[in-house]
Amino acid sequence: MAEITPKSRDPAVDANYQHPDGRSSDSQDSMAKGDRITEHNKTADHTVPVYVEKQTEDPYIINVESGADSTSPPQTSKASFYRRYRMWFHLAVWLIVTGWWTAGLALHHADKNWIVPFLIWLCVTLRILFLYVPNTIITKPMRWVWENTCVRFTSYIPEKFRLPLGAALTVSVILVGAFASKENADNTRENRAVSLFGLVVLIAGLYATSRNRKAINWHTVIVGMLMQFIIALFVLRTEAGYDIFDFISGLARSLLGFAREGVAFLTTPDIAALTFFFLSVLPAIIFFVSIVQLLYYWGVLQWFVGKFAVFFFWAMKVSGAEAVVAAATPFIGQGESAMLIKPFVQYLTKAELHQVMCSGFATIAGSVLVAYIGMGINPQALISSCVMSIPASIAISKMRYPEEDDSLTAGRVVVPEDESHKAANFLHAFANGAWLGLKIAGMIMTTLLCIIAFVGLVNGLLTWFGRYLNLNGEYDLTLQLILSYVFYPVAFLLGVPRGPDLLKVGKLLGTKVIVNEFVAYDMLANDPEFQSLSPRSMLIATYSICGFGNIGSLGTQIGVLSQLAPGRSGDVSRLAISALITGILATLSSASIAGLVIQNEASFT
Repeated sequence: MAEITPKSRDPAVDANYQHPDGRSSDSQDSMAKGDRITEHNKTADHTVPVYVEKQTEDPYIINVESGADSTSPPQTSKASFYRRYRMWFHLAVWLIVTGWWTAGLALHHADKNWIVPFLIWLCVTLRILFLYVPNTIITKPMRWVWENTCVRFTSYIPEKFRLPLGAALTVSVILVGAFASKENADNTRENRAVSLFGLVVLIAGLYATSRNRKAINWHTVIVGMLMQFIIALFVLRTEAGYDIFDFISGLARSLLGFAREGVAFLTTPDIAALTFFFLSVLPAIIFFVSIVQLLYYWGVLQWFVGKFAVFFFWAMKVSGAEAVVAAATPFIGQGESAMLIKPFVQYLTKAELHQVMCSGFATIAGSVLVAYIGMGINPQALISSCVMSIPASIAISKMRYPEEDDSLTAGRVVVPEDESHKAANFLHAFANGAWLGLKIAGMIMTTLLCIIAFVGLVNGLLTWFGRYLNLNGEYDLTLQLILSYVFYPVAFLLGVPRGPDLLKVGKLLGTKVIVNEFVAYDMLANDPEFQSLSPRSMLIATYSICGFGNIGSLGTQIGVLSQLAPGRSGDVSRLAISALITGILATLSSASIAGLVIQNEASFT
């Protein structure tokens, strides 16, 4: 696909361009066979590089490579050997995984969980199968069933009634899911009603402040809210959902142990056993980033993100670029996710730029997720919050800043290949990841040091002024005290039980927005003031601060996107504040929904 200006398109590229509504030229078939475009799009005043579109096995996913050099490097002997015998290699892998699963099922069907091993076997089986069998064998029957059930049923409903009925269905699911379950001492229906009221206030506020209320795509909003609620029900109400997320959180906790072995080698086992942030959290971040880079080299991460993005692209009717960034952000972070669509950043519409930034603000990255687990924060709540915030960020962003222009990636999901960071082999990728992890850990360490010191400076000045107003002792005038009252109503609308917990959760929310979520989670985990929070308040607080929505992240988003597309730096800066507020609201919506459906709060604290 060509990098183009909105008013210019290369005829050579138009030959392979697929319209969002499905129309294509006669040469679309040649593109599906892997034809390459290596010319340059020449306009009157400048030359724009053309990118190669390479059709993958999934008809929705297109890999984009630079067209600057159409020659490929010669195949090594190892690559040729693997290509020649890869069927036998895949068969051996499948037999090993199948043997492990069946043996475990036979030996431990009564005393161990069987859902997670089955899902692992299923994923490996499907992945290997689709290396040899086209996806259409599955997708065509699924589409046939969909078109002859849901689509046909919908066609009988007059078009003007479809959205209202969809909204009514979503509201009904939320009401039944929230209020049909039994009460307990900490999660009464009264508390759930407050959480629901807060969610209504949030949606009403977004609608009232929308840039263009007439342009809102209500299908995206309704589906996004419904998906967010269903994910919460699956995780917080079902045993299977809890087991799956508990398994994922167990893997994250294991990373801490593996990183601790490295610390023990560099120091001593006694020092590695210490729970200091510097010794327990930062090494885990470095190790996690190395693993991510290794998965990226092997293509596992791109494949997973691509499939995930196709689902959101298909279900929520967003552009391919938006789907890729929204799906990738919880795994690789706000800056790195934008890198996945680097060739298209300068051609994103303003609504797409808003959505890209909103996705980054609404959730956290996998590297800091490991850090928070190491601090003692409940892993299931953290992981489920990250997943819930994906559809929430899309739905809420499209209410605040709906799409008004034509998107370049409408109708297809685009996953570019970044050749600038291509590793020579897996060891090179792992080493690059270690260096990148060291830089990320160093940035986190220095940022925390400076921010905490700056907050101490502000508190010192406020306390000095407050003493002249007789604000002493327990009621010293501090930034945290001010923020606790500012965010008091927000904590109430989230469904935090009335009483002293409201001020405490308000203080955590304010700290997260003004400082960052690292400091807020550290307060939640280690400050004695917050150890008396009720299980419900603890859970809502965990969900509500699980995002990069803070003032400091503005610089990260503006810097990354402006570097990727210098010509759009003005648009990025103008949209940043709106995207920050929208991302914060997306995170808070997940907290409200968690307050609606949670029953066994004690297991999530």
